[in-house]
Amino acid sequence: MSGAATNTNHDRAEALVHALPYIQRHRGKTMVVKYGGNAMINEELKAAVIQDVILMACAGIRTVLVHGGGPEIEAMLNAVGKESRFVRGLRYTDEETMEIVQMVLCGKVNKNITALIQQAGGRAIGLCGIDGAMLKARRIQGEDLGLVGEISGVDVSLLNSILDSGFVPVVSSVAYGLEEDMGRALNVNADTAAARIAAAMGAEKLLLMTDVRGILRDVQNPDSLIKAASRSELEDLKKNGVVSRGMIPKVDCCCLAMDGGVKKAHIIDGRLPHALLIELFTDEGIGTMIVQDGPSSAAAEDSV
Repeated sequence: MSGAATNTNHDRAEALVHALPYIQRHRGKTMVVKYGGNAMINEELKAAVIQDVILMACAGIRTVLVHGGGPEIEAMLNAVGKESRFVRGLRYTDEETMEIVQMVLCGKVNKNITALIQQAGGRAIGLCGIDGAMLKARRIQGEDLGLVGEISGVDVSLLNSILDSGFVPVVSSVAYGLEEDMGRALNVNADTAAARIAAAMGAEKLLLMTDVRGILRDVQNPDSLIKAASRSELEDLKKNGVVSRGMIPKVDCCCLAMDGGVKKAHIIDGRLPHALLIELFTDEGIGTMIVQDGPSSAAAEDSV
């Protein structure tokens, strides 16, 4: 065997040994991953995410994958000649748009992700929030957004049954309507759905995959990453304008999850291959970690 091959095998063994304490720590814990952004479009990144999710499951992590599908919805709307309309960043969803949202998210996107996991050797079951009335929602009040819902209840019994059976639940962000929309499909935000599911399951972590490095102190400087912050510090970062624009809803979802009992939330860069594994199984981690207490104790807690 050549020296190069020996070194490569040694490096692989060292990587596994390095990951061992994290595998032991995370085994049996529940983690909710919000899958979106460029990682859903780029084929290389998509394959890496699927591999990460399978490895997490093989390591004994109870992994729930929640996804949206904005680009796919937009492509289908364009294909049928339907013009998109947004109100305060939210897609206005009339009856025709809701049919397309349900078809794309619960059908094409959800089943493609499920099939990819199984093709790569994992076991997955595709769901949406309507199944088992998992995500219950009422229409957002105060602004006419059509069939856009605000999640008012989460039933995770079906998710726990699937996890107990050794499968990865893949959940699309379409909810079961209540009140005047009883039984109808409502369009809900995927980040919020992931946060509410994580809270209802008492998850150890919520991991939001994004198209940025994490929370930046200076958005013009990619090296100004804030690696750790406490829940209370997020409010100061919002007031000071450090957290702004598209990062605000991401941070709000992290706060929602943590207020519901989730121990940690992570905003990670889904543009990097194997971002989930880097976050979970290395000392350095990736992106911004948010905890209930101070960042120094958070960093100490995640080191072995």
